[in-house]
Amino acid sequence: MSDDDGVPWRAFLAETERRLADAGLETAAHDARRLVEEASGHEGSDLYLGLDEPATTRGVAHLDAMVERRVAGEPLQYVLGAWSFRTLDLMVDRRVLIPRPETEVVAGHALAELDRLAADRRAGTGATDPLVAVDLGTGSGAIGLALAAERPGTRVWLTDASPDALAVARSNLAGIGRSATHVTLAEGSWFEALPHELRGAIDVVVSNPPYVGAGEVLPSSVADWEPAGALVSGTTGREALDHLVRTARSWLAPGGALVVELAPDQASAVADDARAQGYVEVEVHPDLTGRDRLVVARVSP
Repeated sequence: MSDDDGVPWRAFLAETERRLADAGLETAAHDARRLVEEASGHEGSDLYLGLDEPATTRGVAHLDAMVERRVAGEPLQYVLGAWSFRTLDLMVDRRVLIPRPETEVVAGHALAELDRLAADRRAGTGATDPLVAVDLGTGSGAIGLALAAERPGTRVWLTDASPDALAVARSNLAGIGRSATHVTLAEGSWFEALPHELRGAIDVVVSNPPYVGAGEVLPSSVADWEPAGALVSGTTGREALDHLVRTARSWLAPGGALVVELAPDQASAVADDARAQGYVEVEVHPDLTGRDRLVVARVSP
């Protein structure tokens, strides 16, 4: 690509789409638009107002580099370095999983549980003390930061065993403004990262844990780029889920809830396990495509 003679961004958009299509990318048109938005600085509807502006040398060089990465198979989200999640714009790179729509649904159910508990507390005692939520294995911070941003005042803990992932979450923490003052990051495996005084005092535990089995075949766009430790749980794919179901009860406050993302073929077994462990009102919920995607399990009030 070249920006000689004041070539407009419109020409680079067409050329980018052609290069991506030639590479076999089914999302060539969408990806080209997003890449040109990033390179030109014109986002959303503003892009079409700026397509006839001459491209800049720096912008074209940036676009070229991004196109090469995308043609090589790198996911668009990593190429852009950011991706939206509910109300947030998150920094993402290969240290963390790409935020996905199904996880937005998980965050929505965690928010609903916070609302339920807040309403129950007001109706019962009139108390307005802050609720406590913990996002275990937070990765980019997507779920936990969504809770903090959308329910200001909630005390939110973000934990991860990966210091690299926590570094990304810490960068994203700055993007939620004043709500960041109610968020704490902690490094460690699952509940081991939390202080003992939180045992029995957490209102909502939410997690998108690894739930892929070691022998499962994943698309190359996932397997070759996203962190294996955040994807693969163990031989069965249920190891992390089983651990969370077994251990969360002792950390939850009366009436609290565990909300976990999982694979559709795991939902029934995880729900049954939760009932066997003594949870009440155990529910399986679908994602946006109608596939079983999460379990909500509450403890007795």
